Amino acid sequence: MKHLIETLVAHALEAMNLALPEGAERPRPGIERTRDPAHGDFACNVAMQLARPLGRKPRDLAAAIVAALPAHAGIERVEIAGPGFINFFLAPAAYQEELGKALAEGSDYGRLPQAGSAPVLVEFVSANPTGPLHVGHGRQAAVGASLANLLAYAGHEVAREYYVNDAGRQMDILTVSAWIRYLQAAGETLPFPVNGYRGDYVIPIAARLGELNGETLRRSAADVMSGLPPDETEGGDKEQYVDALIARMKALVGESGYLGVLGTALEMMLADIREDLQSFGVEFDRWYSERELTVGGAVGRALERLRAQDHLYVKDGATWFRATAFGDEKDRVVVRDNGVGTYFASDIAYHLDKRERGFGLLLDVLGADHHGYVARVRAGLEAMGEPGDSLEVTLIQFVSLFRGSEKVPMGKREAQFVTLRQLREEVGNDACRFFYLMRSHDQPLDFDLELAKSRSNENPVFYVQYAHARVASVFRQLADRGLQLDPAAGIAALGRLDTPTERALLAALTRWPEVIELAAAQRAPHMLVHYLRELATAFHALYNAEQFIVDDPALRNARLALIEATRRTIALGLGLLGVSAPESM
Repeated sequence: MKHLIETLVAHALEAMNLALPEGAERPRPGIERTRDPAHGDFACNVAMQLARPLGRKPRDLAAAIVAALPAHAGIERVEIAGPGFINFFLAPAAYQEELGKALAEGSDYGRLPQAGSAPVLVEFVSANPTGPLHVGHGRQAAVGASLANLLAYAGHEVAREYYVNDAGRQMDILTVSAWIRYLQAAGETLPFPVNGYRGDYVIPIAARLGELNGETLRRSAADVMSGLPPDETEGGDKEQYVDALIARMKALVGESGYLGVLGTALEMMLADIREDLQSFGVEFDRWYSERELTVGGAVGRALERLRAQDHLYVKDGATWFRATAFGDEKDRVVVRDNGVGTYFASDIAYHLDKRERGFGLLLDVLGADHHGYVARVRAGLEAMGEPGDSLEVTLIQFVSLFRGSEKVPMGKREAQFVTLRQLREEVGNDACRFFYLMRSHDQPLDFDLELAKSRSNENPVFYVQYAHARVASVFRQLADRGLQLDPAAGIAALGRLDTPTERALLAALTRWPEVIELAAAQRAPHMLVHYLRELATAFHALYNAEQFIVDDPALRNARLALIEATRRTIALGLGLLGVSAPESM
């Protein structure tokens, strides 16, 4: 209905043939829902937008626009208010048409046509495979999956990808952590590194190493510890110690032995992450290995492209990228003085690879600690001849989990964290997905465990699902009486729905297409959460105020058509969020 008014206003402006000053652009009419029904259903501020460039009084211009509006059965009347707002009052015919669409289009109601633009690649979660997913990763998963669903519903071709950080120092630390646990299980007495991964999840990896290798990887504690620098517990540096321990492991077990341990650890951690996400209802089209970048030559191609454009230079034995020439705060190392590529080199190579695969928009959903990531990767893209604005990054703020008034600490190495699996087992997938999305991604989230588990109207996911279940219950009662909905009769009788609660639900329901468009444009799945809560509130108010299965066939069908369209829309919204729509509760 918003597009209807935009079209009518555009026709009026075209008919008026306004002569704007040279260089001035005709603004798109600003159409917004009114907060007060006394001011109509929609308000337009285009007269105030045009008044200054045209040198006319806003109210006079608004009157001229109203006079030029084409007649339409969906508009009951138009009024001018305040300094020049144009208020539109919709006729029942407009709601009849929109409700008819909701019933006829079913699961496609509000779906936008194919955008025709290049495909969108949504990369999300991409957690290092060095431990189970924790509750912070869960929010990234919920936002990323729902955002991909939303963009697809809004007409975009969407692919979903998980970038596996299976190279680099963190994998080395996991590898040596598993090996030390293996040695301890084999009877060797030696300390565990302070900077190792201390979680219990490392123990099954060590056990698997024993099953696969027997004692072929076993080395004596003396051989392992001889000549190592002191760890932090002995007054040393924990970073230096773990690096020395990694080097010692490589020397003692050889390259093939080391890579075998790394491969086992990686395989087991990835299997755990995959299963966790699949159980959470999160699927990916591709799991992209960081190692593929080097093996497949993507890193080399990216560096060669930068070198050919004279964007690289050598200093102190390292190779640097002139990132400051493209807006970054400092230049970035791409190859260290030891000849090893940096994470940054892999990052820009990965994003170049995304572009080479034909993706027009690269939408990364990352943790809040990646705030410096955007400028430097955009700089790399631009330096390689790709548009910097092809990269869009959504940063997910942190989650604080509360048990009562106690905040639960999280830290992967210290093993003080609640896993996503534990959270799902405690509160359920639906509560997890819904609660993760209740606030905008750029705001920290306090996750209330007790509220998420409660079966009351204070629990927002229960409240919305209960609305869906209540409608299903009404239709079961209808069938028990040998009756059924006649949608055409219901739409034809919509004029009978004139109580405040009926009008409120009808208005809320018909906002759905606008919410989809706005939420997709603003990359804001939390808008769907807010909308569903408002729609459920309007439904529950009507449920408590009116009877649906009444003797009057016209009124009965009108009310049933309204709540059936409401049920379908709630199911649509919950589906985009990855939340179930139960028939009973």
